[in-house]
Amino acid sequence: MRKALLALAAVGLLAAGSMTACTDDNGSSGTGSDKGGAQAGGSGAAKVGVILPDEKTSQRWTADDPKYLEQAFKKAGIPVDIQNAKGDKARFAALADQMINSGAKVLMIVNLDSPGGKAVLDKARAAKIKTVDYDRLTLNGGADYYVSFDNQKVGELQGTELVKCLDALKVSNPVVAELNGSPTDNNATLFKQGYDSVLQPLYDEALYTKGPDQSVPDWDNDEGGKIFQQMLDQQPKIGGVLAANDGLAGAVIERLRAVQKNGKVPVTGQDATVAGLQNVLTGDQCMTVYKAIRPEADAAAALAIALYKGQPVSAATLNLPRGASYSRLKDPESGAYVPFVSLSPLAITKKDVQVVLDDGFVTKKQLCAGKFAKVCKDNGIK
Repeated sequence: MRKALLALAAVGLLAAGSMTACTDDNGSSGTGSDKGGAQAGGSGAAKVGVILPDEKTSQRWTADDPKYLEQAFKKAGIPVDIQNAKGDKARFAALADQMINSGAKVLMIVNLDSPGGKAVLDKARAAKIKTVDYDRLTLNGGADYYVSFDNQKVGELQGTELVKCLDALKVSNPVVAELNGSPTDNNATLFKQGYDSVLQPLYDEALYTKGPDQSVPDWDNDEGGKIFQQMLDQQPKIGGVLAANDGLAGAVIERLRAVQKNGKVPVTGQDATVAGLQNVLTGDQCMTVYKAIRPEADAAAALAIALYKGQPVSAATLNLPRGASYSRLKDPESGAYVPFVSLSPLAITKKDVQVVLDDGFVTKKQLCAGKFAKVCKDNGIK
């Protein structure tokens, strides 16, 4: 009983702290880093609520999505409250409760896992609040809409480019390790379906040897490094690594560097982070996947704005960016169809890094800082 009371008290304190963090004295919302944001309109005012997942697994959740979403809502004059759950499921739930209770008209979430996301979506639905799954589908969640990339295509790009990198090294029957994303993230499942569709036929034909294959809880990079070290200890002849994102790729490269194998074992990635692009330029990482976050954020904001205003939603009214489509996606768990805005990913190898800079996703100052100045110059980065 004492433990239960303490747990309830902790959740209560978290909820109170979350409410405080959502608005400052001027009524402005917090961003993923709790450093201010778009106008929230004051307590009880109708707004759009956005909950991002964490601050550790990718730079996008602190540096990119909050900025692009805030800009889009500000341009439309729509009040928004953008918060980050910081990888904490209790905080995620508390932030959602605060937004629902303070009068949000639309709630956009990136779930930490499907059960927690579903609980939030159920509450929002009961309060007659429109909901959007952003980037990750909440399985059996019943969100009104879903905005993301073609995530199976992401995995196909990873698998295809890994094969090209292994072919370039003329590796015979390489042992390929797979370091997958979080088992609670449906995107990780789709990524794996994509790259396995490329790699499995090669395993079946004995052209490649399937090596260790393991998921990383919560996309935790430190844990990913430990898991890969165990893989390497078990199978020292690993010749290629399908790492599901740039954070995990960095953890793998660190372990390979310790045994002087970095650059000799192709490693994939995803997200086109600064560190990931730097690893691509040095040759330590085979490729990354660029998912243009601004178009994704703009599409999600346009959808939320239409819902906020009670306007009809269609491909035409959303003014979707090039390469985006509006259709329906089947929830593999519930079997229900969710209206889906899908965007196209792009494979980035060394020759393509300039594309990411030209798009304004990262700057030359970020990419070419310090020891990477020469690497950038050698690779013709402008």
